Amino acid sequence: MKTSSPTFELVILTGLSGSGKASVLKILEDDGYYAVDNLPIDLIPTFAQLCRQSREIPRAALVVDIREGKALRRFPKIFRDLQREMRVLLVYLESDDEILQRRFSETRRPHPLGVNNNVLESLKAERKVLAPIEKLADLTIDTSQLTVNDLKYLIVSRFSGLARRPELVITVRSFGFKYGVPVDSDLVFDVRFLPNPNYVPSCKMLTGKHQKVVRYIRSFPQTGEFISRISELLVYLLPHYGREGKSYLTVSFGCTGGRHRSVFIADAITQYLVAVGCRAKASHRDIRK
Repeated sequence: MKTSSPTFELVILTGLSGSGKASVLKILEDDGYYAVDNLPIDLIPTFAQLCRQSREIPRAALVVDIREGKALRRFPKIFRDLQREMRVLLVYLESDDEILQRRFSETRRPHPLGVNNNVLESLKAERKVLAPIEKLADLTIDTSQLTVNDLKYLIVSRFSGLARRPELVITVRSFGFKYGVPVDSDLVFDVRFLPNPNYVPSCKMLTGKHQKVVRYIRSFPQTGEFISRISELLVYLLPHYGREGKSYLTVSFGCTGGRHRSVFIADAITQYLVAVGCRAKASHRDIRK
């Protein structure tokens, strides 16, 4: 049985620079939150009231951090006032200094306090400024050892009440190699080794959806074995793609013109995936060419 977490009217993200606030804000935005980055401190109460009054913004998320400068001192009072008026959650993100240093080095972005200090000195000063706010946090997340996908799963689970990762959506596409491989393909399989119905006069003008073409292709033993092996491979691979945070997967099957063999195979694989509980749909790029 699913358990649902309460929906907060306002989620405020704060914490150390480089700890992942922008990533969390984007995750919340994708999950339906109205997202605002670096809203001036003194505008937060007005923003919150506007959100409460609007039927089009049932929930919102914003970032408050060291970029606010001296105005950050006023945040604790503003936050306590908001708590008396609405459901509001303060999330504090942190990470180890070594990890944060590496992140700044990789992105080559300066720390907001790094005009005259190195990254480590800036982080030390930032921790001191944020200490009063950290004490107010309803939820603290240490992102030191979290991948982007781990962080996404944690946030979606916490704020959407999901007990599992978002379900992977699979597009099974047919195409013709003569028109090029679909650029959005994650996996590509060549089915030109199968006998070509195009050379059978009664099948030439039909497509891989027609029963005459289906019977012809299925009459060869390699067809059934290929469908079975590829289906089992995909069922094995899909959970691994899901754990890596992938939301969409495109599996493409190509034949010469994209009208016969690839269409039939794409439909057969889709039917198998749906039968075992996957969210799969077939798409035929070149079937009318």
